[in-house]
Amino acid sequence: MEPSANPIVLHNPAASRFELEQEGHLVVLEYLLEKGKIVFTHTGVPQELGGRGLGSLLARAGLDLARSEGLKVVPLCSFIAGYIQKHPEYQDLIE
Repeated sequence: MEPSANPIVLHNPAASRFELEQEGHLVVLEYLLEKGKIVFTHTGVPQELGGRGLGSLLARAGLDLARSEGLKVVPLCSFIAGYIQKHPEYQDLIE
């Protein structure tokens, strides 16, 4: 099966996660909301889909939501912490 050229990231607030489906697999960025904060807890990319930038798509979506909602970011997830280090435009969001 061919990967989708433009994967669509969906925000699923009922499940507290951002998600996208690719080749029958679900890729997720899970979070918890606290007063004025979004705590990113886990990024899950199936091994079969690794290295395609899907985690980065989810990270960008989550961080952009944090900015638009005026939330501070707590990057408990090591992937999100690393993404923020590589993308200084998001460093002002860290609590």
